[in-house]
Amino acid sequence: MSTVAVEIAVQDVAGARVALTEGATRIELCSALGLGGLTPSAGLLRSAVAVAAEAGADGFVHALIRPRGGGFAYDAGEIATTLQDIRFAREAGAAGVVIGALTDAGRVDADAVARFVDAAEGMQVTFHRAIDTVADPVAAAETLLELGVARILTSGGAARSIDGVDGLRALAQRFSGALQIMAGGGVAVDDIPALVASGVDAVHLSARLRVQGDPSGPGGGDDAYDITDPGTVRAAVAAAASAARRD
Repeated sequence: MSTVAVEIAVQDVAGARVALTEGATRIELCSALGLGGLTPSAGLLRSAVAVAAEAGADGFVHALIRPRGGGFAYDAGEIATTLQDIRFAREAGAAGVVIGALTDAGRVDADAVARFVDAAEGMQVTFHRAIDTVADPVAAAETLLELGVARILTSGGAARSIDGVDGLRALAQRFSGALQIMAGGGVAVDDIPALVASGVDAVHLSARLRVQGDPSGPGGGDDAYDITDPGTVRAAVAAAASAARRD
């Protein structure tokens, strides 16, 4: 394996700049990482796309399109909102979108995903960790491949990717060259060599560092907030490159 992509989940323009500077392959742009990530604002998306364009980083910004926290079975209104957000992401210049939808029975919502892929109109489409809740991830991945999804973000069905290496390996072997498998879920830099050895195409992490902000006052929420840590991104990129060379 010659290269392994490193994707960083970021929730602000500063995080996008850190990911660029430290050599990440791309970002998953979102808000509310504490909720697992939600759709970024229009201003954030446009700003991140501008930062990537200034750096000549084609394919860098992939926007998470998730209308709410909680599960992944969406009603008609939520699907309509997701479609509008996908179209906006394309118009704003994003290179890809990250989506996911399940039926009430816990299977891939093929109708919704087909509509999402159609709305993406050529952007890369990643199916997120909703796949880690299905009973048969291989069958789910087959469905996603048929629907035109380019990449799956998965922990191999475990709470943390490092504990789902067997599942990741099975997916990587089954879909090699056809569907990109990206390991994500509690990824630490020290986990990256084992994840790369499983055969995945990419690793995904947030590289978050909690810092203390100014007092927010009543109604302002927690004084602390997350930033993207340059050292963690740098170490992740180096670890992925080193592991890929060994592999």
